[in-house]
Amino acid sequence: MAKTVMFEPLELYNLLNQHRSVSRLAEINYLCLIDAREAQDYEVSHIITAINAKVDSEGSFLLPEALEVDCMQHVVIYDGNTSCLEEQGRAVQCAQVFAQVSFHPVKIVRGGFQRFSALYPFLKTEKILYTIIELEGLKTYPVEIISGQLYMGDMKQSTDFTFLDDLKISAVITISESDTLECHPMKLSQAILNVPAAASEGPGLYSHFEKICEFIGSHISTGSRVLIIPRQGGSRCSAVTIAFLMRHFKYTLKEAWRHVLKCKPNMMPNVRILQQLSDWELHTRGAKETEVSELLPQTKEPTA
Repeated sequence: MAKTVMFEPLELYNLLNQHRSVSRLAEINYLCLIDAREAQDYEVSHIITAINAKVDSEGSFLLPEALEVDCMQHVVIYDGNTSCLEEQGRAVQCAQVFAQVSFHPVKIVRGGFQRFSALYPFLKTEKILYTIIELEGLKTYPVEIISGQLYMGDMKQSTDFTFLDDLKISAVITISESDTLECHPMKLSQAILNVPAAASEGPGLYSHFEKICEFIGSHISTGSRVLIIPRQGGSRCSAVTIAFLMRHFKYTLKEAWRHVLKCKPNMMPNVRILQQLSDWELHTRGAKETEVSELLPQTKEPTA
């Protein structure tokens, strides 16, 4: 029997917005998202791709017939507003049923639909059934690194003003692949920082860490939200995000790495950039506390 754990709204948001060539929600064994509220509440509005939990004549929750729960990588359940396991609300009761067959922890969204929909109203829907084509075509938002403050995305997301408006992004950092500054489409209300970081040997991205951290810090301290994007690839985008977490929260490289990896499992800073982050750890903490070799098994060869 799997264990039952609480799951933050930010974690579900990031789970819903993972993508490879298309949204990962199109993968049949990726996410089992269950709405444990009453059917009439579900039909009014629910989180995108969620299915309503069925109950028998005695009110006991049933496993969905169309899903092989034991094959799912993620099983997530929410009700109206459950905030802890001790409440024994509908989400907890439903999770106990799913935990009997799941191979992975069954996650209950803290604060339920009430809290999630308040934070991410744009991920509510009335739609119940999706075709694979529709799931593949779902747009994915930038992942959220710090709740309501810092996001990491790609070039396509940064030029979609719907995304920027929904997330209330007011500042954008672009990491380019060359030493030339490039223009980025933006609204007049947005601040932008273009960082030229060539892939050639030398100080590279490290020389920009201080300026980037100051830019992010100055904006989030006033309640602004910042989006970091790369011009090509995601290596530098991840590295800049890690560098800020190390500076802002005094994280070790390993702690910051794990945080970003949890938000975006397919991130992959290359070995050269990891060495620059190791130097940054020395600068921010006074010692190199993380062995880069500990992170290498999860790091792929340079994709820049």
